[in-house]
Amino acid sequence: MSKYSSLWEYVQSNGSISFKLTFEEIQNIAGIPIDHSFLNYKKELEEYGYQVGKISLKEKTVIFNKID
Repeated sequence: MSKYSSLWEYVQSNGSISFKLTFEEIQNIAGIPIDHSFLNYKKELEEYGYQVGKISLKEKTVIFNKID
């Protein structure tokens, strides 16, 4: 089980075509702070029908996009 499984399940259940979460919201959902390893884990999200779009370090946000 991935350390981001709860986040991936949340993203899948959201159902939106595209949406943005802050790093703080991600931490609250996943129960862990977002860190550099997120880049390695983000590929797992494709199994849930989504992909990670833009990661903004300035705004501290991540955009999630539904895969067609």
